[in-house]
Amino acid sequence: MTWLEELREILGEDQVLTGSSVLDQHSHDFSYHTAHRPDAVVYPANTQQVSRIVQCAQSHRVPVIAFGQGTGVEGHIIPAAGGITIDFTNMDRIIAIRPEDFVVQVEPGITRRALNKALGPYGLFFPVDPGADASLGGMAATNAAGTEALRYGAMRQQVLGLEAVLADGRVVRVGGATMKSSAGYQLTSLFVGSEGTLGLLTELTLKVYGISALTVAARSVFDSVEDAGRAATGMMMQGAAVSRMELMDEQSIAAVNRVEGTSFPVRATLFMEFAGNHRSALLEDLATCRDVAEESGGQEWTAEWDADRRNALWHARHRAALDILAASAGTHPFTTDTAVPLSALPAALRHARDTLTRYGVQGAVLGHVGDGNYHIVMGIDPNNPEQVAQARAVNEAVIHYAWEQGGTCTGEHGIGMGKTRFLREEKGESSQLYWTIKDALDPNHLLNPGKTVPMRD
Repeated sequence: MTWLEELREILGEDQVLTGSSVLDQHSHDFSYHTAHRPDAVVYPANTQQVSRIVQCAQSHRVPVIAFGQGTGVEGHIIPAAGGITIDFTNMDRIIAIRPEDFVVQVEPGITRRALNKALGPYGLFFPVDPGADASLGGMAATNAAGTEALRYGAMRQQVLGLEAVLADGRVVRVGGATMKSSAGYQLTSLFVGSEGTLGLLTELTLKVYGISALTVAARSVFDSVEDAGRAATGMMMQGAAVSRMELMDEQSIAAVNRVEGTSFPVRATLFMEFAGNHRSALLEDLATCRDVAEESGGQEWTAEWDADRRNALWHARHRAALDILAASAGTHPFTTDTAVPLSALPAALRHARDTLTRYGVQGAVLGHVGDGNYHIVMGIDPNNPEQVAQARAVNEAVIHYAWEQGGTCTGEHGIGMGKTRFLREEKGESSQLYWTIKDALDPNHLLNPGKTVPMRD
């Protein structure tokens, strides 16, 4: 029996697809990396089916790639060696909401918006917001972060426990539903961020939080990204309870205005949000941050308490990457991110902007500057070798600068297939530990091959 025949026996004919359109859909993510089709796409309904799929793949030595919504930017889900893509769309249940414990148990296919819609009636929400309506399984696999990571942390801080299918088909449960544990190795954290290279996540136990009674957004504009970065670090040093702090440079703002029809001043802009239950405390934080902004050259301070106006501000930030591409006529995004210590942030932002100019690349600088994480978005034609080479040169220059400041090659986008060589350089001798773990859990290297693990000598 062939592996395709075996899969159809496990799942049924209609859940094992090999048509061109579905293979194309699962051949790429939101990045410039070269697309590559899987040989088949399967849609399991439960953990037992995932286990049997992996056992089948193992016996036939066929690669396995987990697929959520395909919104990654480092080629995480591209099946570069072909094989079986497991699409978790059908595993999208909320297993349990436990409001008294501030915990929810979910299957990996549910998206963050769907989860928050279900949590709303309980006065709860899940905070990790990478912008796209990504699946929770994909977000855990890549350790996604986003605009509210400043206050709540990334996915690694939210996943209390999980269920995973290992490379040999075994099902393991690690972690639990308690807010803290000192019981042995922290295996939950090992799987979160492993990008499907150590096991396939089939259930997650997540922290959720109470919705604040009051929320206010604010905006200030600056003459340069460096000034905006200086204001951001100053606000953090003052201890203001900022929930979100986002930077958009002139190019980002211009693109959003052009595509969305908004009329923001075309200057480097900080967007902030404050949430709490006491208006007096929020007013005090607003005043503190306004003073810091003005000391760094900030102008046109605006505060918005109205929900619709707040949402309009954050819509602009979330649409920035897509609008930059639309405005620049780039066919695909080359998006990179790094993170530096906060003290190095203002100069790092200036360096990123100057690097784009030096290489003559159309791009924008933006990011979650409250925690030192910033992004560069470039619209390129992936079939144009000169454009690809220029974008890669920008990427490498920005990463090396971040390293010089004690930073990292990625703050939240992950490694995927785009940054494996950088990971080896960043981790040095310790990069061999990645292979020790990979060899132990996936000895045949069938789980998402070519991703995450540093390049081997």
